[in-house]
Amino acid sequence: MSNAFMALIWWVIPLTGLLGALGYVLWVTQFKSKFESETTRSVGQFQRFQDSFRSAEITTAVEVPNVDSENTDGATSARD
Repeated sequence: MSNAFMALIWWVIPLTGLLGALGYVLWVTQFKSKFESETTRSVGQFQRFQDSFRSAEITTAVEVPNVDSENTDGATSARD
């Protein structure tokens, strides 16, 4: 490798790290709270969506007793 290339690497790598760190600090201070609030709102909407299916399962799974079934003592219902 040439000396010019080695010198370039010694400048490019730290400069890239510095720009990445500054970009991260800018993102944390300016934009992170916006993205977190949108994510929280989206997760809340998805949980309500899932809960709507759970409540629908509960209401459809309830059995209504059959009035025409036989009594426990073997006698038939009053309609017979």
